[in-house]
Amino acid sequence: MNKTQQMIAAIVGFFVVAFLLVGANKEETVEQKEAASMIRALSAMQTMANQKCPALVRKYTGSKVYFPTRTDTDKATYVTMEWEGEKGDNFKKATCTLHIKIGGVSKLVIDDKVIIDKKV
Repeated sequence: MNKTQQMIAAIVGFFVVAFLLVGANKEETVEQKEAASMIRALSAMQTMANQKCPALVRKYTGSKVYFPTRTDTDKATYVTMEWEGEKGDNFKKATCTLHIKIGGVSKLVIDDKVIIDKKV
């Protein structure tokens, strides 16, 4: 290779290495980290509510529930799930609120009867 070809190869090599370094060092912004953290927290809260609330409704009514008819959340501190009783169920309406500060169910109401009511 002559000097010109060596110079072109060196320049191309430099650009390849520079692109690889820039791509490897790209970090998430603070906003991206916060958004990812909020999504993980909401997912964990929903998962906990989907595990605990149906079990409590079954414990106090004897009826197994699957999918809530209504869900409410502020996406940060609580999730409220509501089930409407169907034919054959032992309840008409069940509402369960999971509060993240308590780390579990803060309120359970079945047919307008308060079963659990913890202060937040």
